[in-house]
Amino acid sequence: MEIATKGLTYQEFKQLEFDDNDTSWYELINGELVRKQSPTIRHQNISDNILIAMKTYARKKQLGKVFSAPLDTVLDDGNSYHPDVLFVNKDRYHTLDEKEGVVIGAPDLVVEILSKGTAIYDKGDKKDIYEKYGVREYWLVEPHNKSIEIYSFVEQRFKLVQYAEETGIVQSLVLQGFKIDLMKIFEE
Repeated sequence: MEIATKGLTYQEFKQLEFDDNDTSWYELINGELVRKQSPTIRHQNISDNILIAMKTYARKKQLGKVFSAPLDTVLDDGNSYHPDVLFVNKDRYHTLDEKEGVVIGAPDLVVEILSKGTAIYDKGDKKDIYEKYGVREYWLVEPHNKSIEIYSFVEQRFKLVQYAEETGIVQSLVLQGFKIDLMKIFEE
């Protein structure tokens, strides 16, 4: 059976069946089915380091919930992503669709860890869609040069508010009071 890869809706995307031996992940980006390779060990270490630190902090302070990929985050009928890490403020739990087990709407904070195959989307289409739907904070993590760009949603646009490379501490404005040392993020 041939699978249409463009012009898909989220409902059509959910109906697709993939081979059990297929280890790829799929996202729906502007109605296009986009195949992602399984993350590398390095990617997973970075993701886990951020996830554990954010989740521990958010729970302790009772600020909201932190999740990791793969988890459908449906922004509109043609865009469903799997952010590497995402945070939903406790005041916005209405975006958590418990029945379907997905996030419907913009998370408050999204972290994407760049790779060769995903950087073009993470810096382009996905960033634009996250901005369009009002994600309040967007982190782009670059494993190669051990850097992080943090964008805040200001006046209906993303504005770069922090950049750090190799050393230093980054801080979230959305996950209030959360800080993390880059050495902890990139620790193996």
